[in-house]
Amino acid sequence: QVQLVESGGGLVQAGGSLRLSCAASGRTFSIYAMGWFRQAPGKEREFVAAINWSGGSTYYADSVKGRFTISRDNAKNMVYLQMNSLKPEDAAVYYCATDRVVSPRRVATIDPRNGSWGQGTQVTVSS
Repeated sequence: QVQLVESGGGLVQAGGSLRLSCAASGRTFSIYAMGWFRQAPGKEREFVAAINWSGGSTYYADSVKGRFTISRDNAKNMVYLQMNSLKPEDAAVYYCATDRVVSPRRVATIDPRNGSWGQGTQVTVSS
């Protein structure tokens, strides 16, 4: 089981940027694809971005494509989400997740009841 801890959330003005980090523990971290999800109040958790084991393949939700960039550093057991041009609708709790899959597209289908999830980090965007 991989343990995940997110950080980097905060309050930012619309148009601003934030970089989220996800620290992972576990020897199998570098084998699997990793992803970011988010959940706004009153809404279901939704997929944001995913990356394969090497970082050579990524997959994004249409709503963040061109604004967000996912990356990873396997030597440090870290996954990052660079968020630029933030909009008020990006405000949510952001979660890092994995479920022992290798394809970024498969990460998008991870069931919140399964896999490994962090505790989340709050992102607030003021208009």
